[in-house]
Amino acid sequence: MYKEKDIKIPKNHQYSIWFVIIVSVFITCIITSNIISVKLIHIFGIILPAGVIIFPVSYIIGDILTEIYGYSRSRRVIWLGFLCNLILTLFIWLSGLIKPAQFWDGQAAYERILGFTPRLLLASFIAYLVGEFANAYVLAKMKVATKGKWLWSRTIGSTLVGEGFDSFVFITLAFVGTIPLAVLLSMAVSQWLFKTAYEVCVTPLTYLVVRFLKQKEGMDVYDYDTSFNPLRLSD
Repeated sequence: MYKEKDIKIPKNHQYSIWFVIIVSVFITCIITSNIISVKLIHIFGIILPAGVIIFPVSYIIGDILTEIYGYSRSRRVIWLGFLCNLILTLFIWLSGLIKPAQFWDGQAAYERILGFTPRLLLASFIAYLVGEFANAYVLAKMKVATKGKWLWSRTIGSTLVGEGFDSFVFITLAFVGTIPLAVLLSMAVSQWLFKTAYEVCVTPLTYLVVRFLKQKEGMDVYDYDTSFNPLRLSD
């Protein structure tokens, strides 16, 4: 039986409490967004899924992860978020299949709110991976190109690309062939612009968090020789 003092963890495998907190918030935002997106809300004259009030936060945190810890760690966190979301979806589906208690009358409501249409689910998963990896890639490349200057340019620039991919991939895969092309395009553009505006508005907060974490972690990774293969999990 191993004792705590007998276990030696390589330094490069240790993660600070700040990193754990950032990753936890990132995954919470993704999962929360998927659950609440079933509700449609009316904001600034446009109809959007309720997930837009929190999903952009995952991109902000993704920017912070890549800015401080580099693309390699961000890549792992993106796949971890995907796995957690997959587990959530699987068990929501399985629990929906189990016969409810005789006195419980909420099965229909459960299926309506938490049920997943396979096409929408697939679109969501693909859009998440494409958008998050595009966001991390652009920010990492821009950081090297700008030599670490003008943080605002890469947080906003990466969000424009990442959220753009996310919005257009999801709307296209989820609704093409079921609604007019003009409506589809309008939906995608509306979500894209709203999410990007969200990023712009919280840029001052992003600066504060990045400055705080760089001081606490003593890290500021530049991805000069990084492999940007999204399927590679090792450094």
